[in-house]
Amino acid sequence: MRVSFVSDSDAWGGAEVWLSHHLRRAAGCGATASLVCAEPVADGFARFDVDRAVVPLTRHTAAAPATREALAAQRPDVVVVNLVDPASNGAAVDAALQVAPTAGVLHLVGDTRTGEERAALAARYRRMAAVISPSEEGRAQVVADLGVDPARAHVVPNGVDVPPDPAGPAGNAVPRIGAFGRLTAQKGFDVLLEALRRLDLPFDAVIGGAGRDGERLRADAAGLPVTLPGWVADARAFLAGVDLFVLSSRVEALPLTLLEAMAEGLPCVATDVGDVRRAVGEDAVVVPIEDAGALAGALRDLLADPAARADLGRRARARAERDLGADLMARRTFAVLAGVAAA
Repeated sequence: MRVSFVSDSDAWGGAEVWLSHHLRRAAGCGATASLVCAEPVADGFARFDVDRAVVPLTRHTAAAPATREALAAQRPDVVVVNLVDPASNGAAVDAALQVAPTAGVLHLVGDTRTGEERAALAARYRRMAAVISPSEEGRAQVVADLGVDPARAHVVPNGVDVPPDPAGPAGNAVPRIGAFGRLTAQKGFDVLLEALRRLDLPFDAVIGGAGRDGERLRADAAGLPVTLPGWVADARAFLAGVDLFVLSSRVEALPLTLLEAMAEGLPCVATDVGDVRRAVGEDAVVVPIEDAGALAGALRDLLADPAARADLGRRARARAERDLGADLMARRTFAVLAGVAAA
């Protein structure tokens, strides 16, 4: 089965990490992978030994002729298009549909428009052979709002590399709270900073990442024992330096950063976004979205109880080993794609 993946993104993020996991595992799942990627993320994919074409970014354009030509040259049985949100990447989807049966991977729920715009969006989605979402919420949205046949809407939970040598909590004398991601409103780091201001126990914190809200967040962190070191190139190295991981997002499906922290054996506190509660069970602390008080309370309880932190970290690692691996995710994804190719 020849599978062409399309990454029409303006910055590297979780969707590109998801794609990287599948490129590495394609051969083991009975597929030959190729890639068509937009110029802004091309360097991130350069390390993969696959047929790779670099094309202009078309996320907000009406047509993607270069994407269509590149896909046609790869002669895929199935095309997989990364979708940033429901209404994005339409030109790339249209280009893919002209070449081969197409599956869209919807990484985030979002605005599905209204009126004629929604009708046009629904028509595009109904032409896709499959839609894959990491969360039940995403699947429900495309079925309810865009009329996708429930039989063609699939949930494949995200997964990450589960290292054989988890770092575990760093053991800092003053516990270090860690978080990382794009410095945008979606990630809720402003809520995290407000929660940190309410803590009355010793801690320090590090928030990794880059994005348009970086300067504002640095200003908001004034007076707190918080550093914002910038882009995180090595997630494992970053996580090895912290004792407690926080996901403060407002919107997610099943965020890879949280799963990576659990795979390292870190105790985690996460907001109740997407399929987080379903995925982590009792093996992470889940708090309401945009509730700085609840987030502060969860952090305070764990900072005050080293034994509880250690136990939560051990349970997080066990959950990751059992349910959250990228191998399982890839097998499930390629099984969906095999069904598309067979049909």
